[in-house]
Amino acid sequence: MFKNLTTTVALAATLSAGSAWAETVKLADIAELSGAGAAAGTVWNDGIKLAVDEINAAGGILGREIDLMEYDSQTDPMNSRAMVQKAIDDGAYVLMGTVYSSSTVVNMLVAMQNGYPQLTGSESPTITAKGNPYIFRTAFGAQKGMPKIGSYLKDDLGVTKVAIAWANTEFGKGGHDAFVGVAGKIGIEIVADVPSEQGQADFAADILKIKNSGAEAVFAYLTEEESARFLIEAEKQGLDIPKAGDTVLLSQKVIDLAGGAANGAFGHVGLTADAPIPAIQEIDKKFTARFGYRPDHNALKGYIGTYTVKYVTEMIGEFDRQKFADTMHGLCLDAATYPGVLMDLCWDETGEISRASFLVEVVDGKQEITKVLPAN
Repeated sequence: MFKNLTTTVALAATLSAGSAWAETVKLADIAELSGAGAAAGTVWNDGIKLAVDEINAAGGILGREIDLMEYDSQTDPMNSRAMVQKAIDDGAYVLMGTVYSSSTVVNMLVAMQNGYPQLTGSESPTITAKGNPYIFRTAFGAQKGMPKIGSYLKDDLGVTKVAIAWANTEFGKGGHDAFVGVAGKIGIEIVADVPSEQGQADFAADILKIKNSGAEAVFAYLTEEESARFLIEAEKQGLDIPKAGDTVLLSQKVIDLAGGAANGAFGHVGLTADAPIPAIQEIDKKFTARFGYRPDHNALKGYIGTYTVKYVTEMIGEFDRQKFADTMHGLCLDAATYPGVLMDLCWDETGEISRASFLVEVVDGKQEITKVLPAN
C-alpha cells in the first residue's frame, strides 16, 4: 500500500514538473511572411520572436508561456482577413500585425467585430481615424512625421519645389496625402506626382519624369523593396537632388538592398537600431546575433508590441481582452519601469502612438542621427 502511495506521489511530482507550462497564452502574429511585403513582415516577425523568447525565459506572462502562432498574410488583404479570423478561431489572446496598411484596414474590421485587441505596424493615417477601439499602433502614423520632414525641406534646405514618388496602396496614399497637406500649408509646390504599383520593379520612367519636372528635392514614400529599386535607379540616372523619406526609405532593410545608392537619403525616422539609446543598442546586438542581420524599424515595432502585451496584461492581472483594450487607451509606459518598450511612449484614445523620433541621413551605408525630435 505504502509502495503504491510513494509511486503515486512520485508520478504526480514528475507530471507537475513536466507540465509547468501546461497552460499557455496564445499570441497570434498575422504578417507578410511571403509576397511583396515579405521584406517587412519577416523582420517584424523576427522582432516578435526575440521578445517572446525573452519573456518566456523570464517566466512568461502571469506564469504562462507565450505560444506564438504565425499566420502568413501572403501580402494579400483578403487573405490577411481570413488569417485574422483563423487566429481568432484558434483561440488567440491578442493579435499582432499586419504591417502593410492595405491589409490592416481590411482585417482590423474582423478583430473589432470580435472584440480582439490588435497591435499593428501599419502607418496609414486612416487606420486610427476609423473609430476602432481595438486597434493600436506600434509605430507613428504617417501624419506624425510629415510636418517634421516638410519643415526640414523648407526651413533647412530652402526647397520650394518637390516631386513625390509614392506607392499606390493604402500605405502610400496615406503618406502621400499627409505630405501634400503639409506642403500646401508651408508653401512647397508639388511639381511631379508619381504613383507606382505594389511590387513595381522598374522605376526608370518614374525617375526620368522627376528629373524633367524641375523638382529641387524628391519625397519618396514606397515600401522597402520598392524604395531600394527607386534609389538604385536614381543613382543610375544621376538624379542628384535631395531624396527625402519617412522611416522606410532610411530603414536598414533598404540600406542592405540598395547598397551605396542609399547614401545621402534623409528624413524622419520613428524607430532605428542606430538610435543613441542603450536599450535599443542592446537589442540591435541580440537581434543580429540571433538572426544574422541587423534589425530595422519593423523588428523594433514587433519587439515593442510583444512586450506591450506582457506589461498591459500584468497591469490588469488577467487575460481579459476587453480590459486590455480599455487599459491601452491613454496609457503611457516609461522605459525605466517597462524596459521592453525601449523608449517612453503613450497611446491616445484613437490608438495612435507618441514618442520621441529622429532626423536621419544615410552615410556610408549607415543611419546617422542628425537630431532627436521630441514626442508629438
